Amino acid sequence: MKLPVIYSDRFLEHDTGYSHPECPQRLTAIVEALKKASWRDRLQWQEPTPIEERDAIPWLLKVHPQHHIDRIRLAAEENTGLDLDTPVSSQSYEVALLAVNAWLDGVDRALARDNPALVLARPPGHHAESDRAMGFCLFSNAAIAAYYALEQPNIERVAILDWDVHHGNGTQNIIENHPQLAYCSLHQFPCYPGTGRAEERGMHDNILNIPLSPGSTLTEYQPAFTNQVLPFLQNFSPDLLIVSAGYDANKDDPLAGISLQSFDYRLLTEYSLQVTRRVVYGLEGGYDFQALAESVKATVEGILSLN
Repeated sequence: MKLPVIYSDRFLEHDTGYSHPECPQRLTAIVEALKKASWRDRLQWQEPTPIEERDAIPWLLKVHPQHHIDRIRLAAEENTGLDLDTPVSSQSYEVALLAVNAWLDGVDRALARDNPALVLARPPGHHAESDRAMGFCLFSNAAIAAYYALEQPNIERVAILDWDVHHGNGTQNIIENHPQLAYCSLHQFPCYPGTGRAEERGMHDNILNIPLSPGSTLTEYQPAFTNQVLPFLQNFSPDLLIVSAGYDANKDDPLAGISLQSFDYRLLTEYSLQVTRRVVYGLEGGYDFQALAESVKATVEGILSLN
C-alpha cells in the first residue's frame, strides 16, 4: 500500500508573522522528515486540486455563512488580523481555500481506495466556529470535509476523531446537531478554548469529549481509547473517519501540558484504523518542529503497518 500525501508549497504562503507558533516551518519540518524516512518510497505526494479547478465556496457554505467567508477574504485583502491569535496575510484567504480543497481531496482518496490518506495543510481548522475564526483557524476543515463526504455515494455516517491537545470547539459547534455526524475529542482540560466538558453530548448523543489532566501520558490515553473512543466510534459505525491530527499533546510542545511521546502516535493511529480503513488524517496543531515531525512520522508508520 502507498499512502497519498496531499501537500502544496502554497501552504507556506499563509504568513502569520514573526514568532507566531502556527508558522510555515511546521510544514517544512514535516515534509523534510518524511522525505528522509526509510519508507519514503511508499508515499505518493499529490498537489491539492487548485482553487481554479474546484470552487471550495459551495462546500464552505455548508458550514459557514457568507459573511464569515467575506470577513476572511476582506481581512486578507487588507492584510489585517482577525484577532490576536489569528493573523492573516495577503495570501491567507486563497491558501485557506486550497487547504479546504486538500481536505476534500483526502476524502476523495480515502473513499476511492478504501485506505487512508494524509493531508498536510495549513491553516488548521478545528477552532473555527460557524461564524467565527479563532485559535489560528479560519475555516473548519474537518467539518467541511465531513459534510462533503456525506454527499458522496453510499456515505451515510461520518465520524471525526480529534486528538489535538485542544478541544475542537469549532468542529463540535458545527456538527453536534447533525445525526449523521459524530465527534470525539481527547484534550487537555482545563485549557484553551475552555470547551469540551464530558457532559457535552450533542443532540443525538453524537459527541464524546474526554477531558484529560495536564501531565497525562499514554497510560491515560490507552484506556480512554479502549474503553470509550473505540466503543463510541464503532457503535456509530462510520463510513468514513476523519482525524483532526494535532500533535501538540507531545511532551515537548510549548503550548500545552500533556506528555505523549512522539512514538505514541503510532498506537493512536493503529487504534483509529480499528474503526475503518477509510481514514483521512488532516494536520491540526503541533508547535515544536522536531516533535511535530517525529509524531507525524509515527502516524505514517502506523498507517503503513496495515496489511
